[in-house]
Amino acid sequence: MFKKLAAEALGLGDIGKIIPSHDYDKVDSDDYILSEDNEKIFFLIKSKRDEYCFTNRALIHIDGASALDKKRVLRRYEYYQFPFSNIALQTAGTIDLDVEISFNIGNVPLMISVTKSQIDQLKDLYKALLAIQQVVHHNQSLLNFSNDSLQKAITTVASGKQENVSKSQELRTINEYIFAWNTTSFDKYNQKDFSKIFEKYINN
Repeated sequence: MFKKLAAEALGLGDIGKIIPSHDYDKVDSDDYILSEDNEKIFFLIKSKRDEYCFTNRALIHIDGASALDKKRVLRRYEYYQFPFSNIALQTAGTIDLDVEISFNIGNVPLMISVTKSQIDQLKDLYKALLAIQQVVHHNQSLLNFSNDSLQKAITTVASGKQENVSKSQELRTINEYIFAWNTTSFDKYNQKDFSKIFEKYINN
């Protein structure tokens, strides 16, 4: 018991392993996949207390406070709602047993340790997360440009005089147009499925 507690305190007891795709149905995360909406697991890291499940839509984190406690917390982070940032990969030194990938998802910092023999697979995940980060950032920029263009158009229209049109009718028309524009822009520039990125970079 003392050895287990000491290992956990040193961070040695929670080095994860990358689970091969043919074993995805054996992990807890598989129970929480939105398979009805075509969600699919592309990468999964499992340690004694945590699971980090990367699907085409979200990161599912099953968080165990302790390797000795069966109580766990499930958290889900949709990529388009919780953008990746500060992505880093730390390789192993001579005496290290593990390699680490760290990142923020939204405002949540995560650091995941993996046995160093699986560094090549972790590099694939690193590339995929960088690619998702770039796509989400690009789409957010386009959405901002779209909103800016709309505001300029509204200002231009408002400065002109609309003859034979009541104020209520004008307001209703503008409101309906803005709603339609924002809805279309949101759907267009908020990509939710990143299957193609994972298929490109993940080779496990």
